[in-house]
Amino acid sequence: MLIGIDVGGTTTDAVLIRNGEVYSTAKVSTERGNLLKSLLRALDDVSRGVSPEELERVVFSTTVITNLIAEGKTDRVALLLIPGPGVNPESYIFPDSFYLKGAMDYRGREIQHLDEDDVRETVSRIMEQGFSRVAVVSKFGQRNPAHEFRIKEILREMHPGCKVELGHKVSGKLNFPRRIATSMLASATGERYREFVAEIKKALEERKIRAPVYILKADGGTLPIEKSIEFPVETIFSGPAASTIGALALTPEGHTSVVVDIGGTTTDLALILSGKPLVASKGAKLGNFLTHVRAFAVRSIAVGGDSIVRVRETDRGTKITIGPERAGPAYCMGGKEPTPTDALRVLGLVEVGDPERAKEAIASVASSLGKPGTETASLIVDITAGMIEKAVREMFLEWEQEPAYRIWEVLQKKKERPENVVGIGGGAKGLISAVAEKLNAKPIIPRHSEVGNAIGAAVARPTLTLNLRIDTQLKVYSVAEDGEIVSLNSTDIGNFNKMRSEEAEALAKELLRDRAKRFGISEYADEAEISNSEVFNVVEGWFTAGRLFDVSMQIPAGLIPEWRREKV
Repeated sequence: MLIGIDVGGTTTDAVLIRNGEVYSTAKVSTERGNLLKSLLRALDDVSRGVSPEELERVVFSTTVITNLIAEGKTDRVALLLIPGPGVNPESYIFPDSFYLKGAMDYRGREIQHLDEDDVRETVSRIMEQGFSRVAVVSKFGQRNPAHEFRIKEILREMHPGCKVELGHKVSGKLNFPRRIATSMLASATGERYREFVAEIKKALEERKIRAPVYILKADGGTLPIEKSIEFPVETIFSGPAASTIGALALTPEGHTSVVVDIGGTTTDLALILSGKPLVASKGAKLGNFLTHVRAFAVRSIAVGGDSIVRVRETDRGTKITIGPERAGPAYCMGGKEPTPTDALRVLGLVEVGDPERAKEAIASVASSLGKPGTETASLIVDITAGMIEKAVREMFLEWEQEPAYRIWEVLQKKKERPENVVGIGGGAKGLISAVAEKLNAKPIIPRHSEVGNAIGAAVARPTLTLNLRIDTQLKVYSVAEDGEIVSLNSTDIGNFNKMRSEEAEALAKELLRDRAKRFGISEYADEAEISNSEVFNVVEGWFTAGRLFDVSMQIPAGLIPEWRREKV
């Protein structure tokens, strides 16, 4: 049996899957101040009557990291940055930044020694200012982390209790500002996330649940909960990832669809192209910061089933507005304000809550407009659907700039937008048809769509990335995620200077297989694919002195084999 739990802004959904099919579901209200309590209530509800020994896998999709960042509850972090020559520190907007002298070049060769006196002076300043967490990031630290390691040693010597995050461990990709942002957020949320994981493990032990436990990541893949402690920031946006994988699981293989996940507080948008979720090439964006967190190309808009419906007077007359605020559940569910859910209940498009209270809520809006209740309910639904449709059209302008989307268009041999709109979430049944009609698309509301996020969490398979850099002239290679520089003499490759791309890619596959084994996900290693492979000649004195290989590999997002696809 498999369990998937998704902690949303309004409800926490859970699903129990048995023999590849949905066996039971549960929904509880999310307590924003105590996500763990909501999560465990949903777990207890969905697994009631099931022996812990029967459980084979438990996956959580959580907003812990996202909420910490959005609510400003992260820990203070001192950033020790080594930008090297050619970078103006004043162009950065990172708070609590300290700049150090030293530099590596793009191949990882030291071109400026680390100024250790400067480092020690800076550490003293950090201690005086009360920092207990530090992120150390050098511009080409992923090519040679020696300076980052040395600074960590000095921190350990001078400030033993300090928590240190190294940039090359957080991200192996180029782009210094994004690596800084990712490292900063990883450090700022790490301790709180570690506490959250410890509480989950304790709660599962109390329930005698010994099944493997995973966390859903922003790229739609799962990560063993123990390993997720090392990469907490990768769990941001796991909610939109869950809805995307849920849509993938609940629709026929190979479909191309816009995914619209309508929750109580927000609506999340994503895109599936020929059965593959679209990944953001620039990484996840948090506030003003672009990061190196691999994530689906998604957007959240502040409109949902429980958004407040108001009537406002404007220069052009009386106008209905939807959201962005939410003041609790819909009026028909015991709330205090009229909402789109009340309108859907009046029109008979959903079967939730008290129909009389729904009529009362819509009547209060209708009286201000001077319109009948049913007409007002239809107008509210139309406005809500129009807001979602507008957001989808705006999102397409971003999606069309993604390399993967352009490749998909080339393969289609014509410029064509997806024909399906797949509805996920509690508000899908009432709104998706209206949204799809405005987009001139086919509405699809799969069976179990109301718990599609939880299904997505339950059936998502692990993902893993690896970035390999080979320098045949220096006779070394490095895996950015591991931070080690290894001699090519340790490999089976013979003549380094005549190395071909095929040999570099074979080494990357071997190394990813080893990495997958360390992560406990070896069974998916053979499904790894190359996402980028480049080779450059090193020319000195008109002759080729060596070659540089950059190979990126990934185990892509997908579904575990235990899941049986639902029929639409």
